[in-house]
Amino acid sequence: MTRRTLPLPLLLTAYCTLGQGQVLSPAILEIDVENPVQYFEDTSDLSKFATDPNPTTAIPPKNFAWTVYIGDIVAVNGQPAKGTVTRNLRQVFLNTTPNPGQAIADAVRNAVTADTFEILKSDGTPIGTIGSYGLTVGSPPLGAPLSITQGNFAITGGTGAFLGARGQFGQAVTPQTIPQRQASMTEDPANRRRNGGGRIKFVLQVIPMSTPQIVATAGGPAVTHSGDFSLVTASKPAVAGEILSVFVTGLGPTKPGVDPGEPFPATPLAAVNSPVDVTVNGKPAEVTAAVGYPGTADGYQVNFRVPLDAAKGPATVQVAAAWIAGPAVSIVIQ
Repeated sequence: MTRRTLPLPLLLTAYCTLGQGQVLSPAILEIDVENPVQYFEDTSDLSKFATDPNPTTAIPPKNFAWTVYIGDIVAVNGQPAKGTVTRNLRQVFLNTTPNPGQAIADAVRNAVTADTFEILKSDGTPIGTIGSYGLTVGSPPLGAPLSITQGNFAITGGTGAFLGARGQFGQAVTPQTIPQRQASMTEDPANRRRNGGGRIKFVLQVIPMSTPQIVATAGGPAVTHSGDFSLVTASKPAVAGEILSVFVTGLGPTKPGVDPGEPFPATPLAAVNSPVDVTVNGKPAEVTAAVGYPGTADGYQVNFRVPLDAAKGPATVQVAAAWIAGPAVSIVIQ
């Protein structure tokens, strides 16, 4: 990215308006997981843990089993991703009409779990982690996306791009769902992918601590022509195919990183860790750069190309980071 400097009066005006009117709307993250395996602690001989290279068959007790679940994150909202889902489960088998060995209760649940979703970009760059606590199987959370069919989990926090996140999630049962494989803790998890597992989709309703915000100036949203950093206005509209620069807050960590509250450096420019998406009238635009703006602690410059088929007239621009979108602003396309 060629570094240009936003005119100082525009920069100061823009950043004097940060944080006004921020609306924290939930974001939906559909996380696809492959090769999930649930390892049962079915032996008291610790020397046998993780020693068998072959697929194993679990021999769990009737109830109260401890298990560890490991699976590979392969996509988020349809975009290729990497990462790991880990779950620490204690089976309880709650049931309103229990069979022998099940626990009588007022709701149907199979286990209590503590979960982590550690999400990376497809190139291995860390994005952040989402942590939760909840109950498997049974009814989904109230108010959750309708695609969730089971499980009731509270998102208790996050790190990185998901710092301070809260919300809820559950599992979506789709035609592609294959339940996780159950194995003994004697099985070597180094061979998990080779031995195979299942295919599962989790749907997370994430309320972030902050969302991307396109900053405001006295002359309108800080969306500029990249050639001279003049504002895109009705008298100087954008053109289809043109590269614009938008100035935003709330895009999260960068690489190289900076200490919290410290300004971004001018050299080298700090690239945003998370995947950054820009849409124009709801259609994806090519993002050519997304960096921390030098000298600011929470200011970012994102360069994007207006789609060649963008319609003339008023247009909306929206920025998202780590699949969490901020409010849209309006510009004019000629």
